[in-house]
Amino acid sequence: MPDEPETPLLKEIAGGVATFTLNRPEALNALNAQLRRELLAAFRAIARDEAVRSVVITGAGRGFCAGADLRGGSAERDFRAVLGAEYNPLIAAIRNLPKPVVAAVNGVAAGAGVSLAFAADVVVASEGARFVPAFNRIALVPDSGLARTLVRGVGRHRTFEILMGERQLGAHDAHGLGLVAAVVPADRLGDAARELAQRLAEGPTRSIGLTKRLLNAVEDATVAESLETEAALQDIAGRSEDHAEGVAAFGEKRDPRFTGR
Repeated sequence: MPDEPETPLLKEIAGGVATFTLNRPEALNALNAQLRRELLAAFRAIARDEAVRSVVITGAGRGFCAGADLRGGSAERDFRAVLGAEYNPLIAAIRNLPKPVVAAVNGVAAGAGVSLAFAADVVVASEGARFVPAFNRIALVPDSGLARTLVRGVGRHRTFEILMGERQLGAHDAHGLGLVAAVVPADRLGDAARELAQRLAEGPTRSIGLTKRLLNAVEDATVAESLETEAALQDIAGRSEDHAEGVAAFGEKRDPRFTGR
């Protein structure tokens, strides 16, 4: 078995964009316990870091993430404990992060790697990317929020096809279903993801975070609940410095200079 990298998660911050790179390329960036914990800690840390205004998550080498590391021994198969303590908090940390998250899928995403990719707010994929749930191949149910994401994204019947392996999801297939925002050549993926993340970082990130909160809230809400949540969050956004700047820039016919406050 190849030597493990000293750092299974690479972190870089530049221009307000944090880039997290899963760094176990010899294992197709499978999520072992150390990588899961470091990734969760990283997302929790940047939630409080005002220097970070958007995030890119990607994988080193030829794959994005092969899902759970099945070589992790019996502890990996204590599913309720591991999901409750690590996978589920990670997905929640990404979904609840008050900053936009871009997944740059550079190859295969399998199992929980699919869940991880689709937990992001925007997914950009290389032309060779593939999304392979694979849970059914090892007689498990989808986890880490994948079933919910797919059912709300593409509907129950198509989700069943995907989860049973009856429908392959290449990059263009996922794009056609609305799960992927853009498909680019492999040598352009990193730049494309960073450019998108940079545009988002230069936007009104306070209101973007509130929009994420709104989307999470209204997924299962009634119309009345959705309207009430909109009104409450709009009140917060309307008192932000970015809103004042946006209105001023509109009146002065110039581009706004947002600060995320």
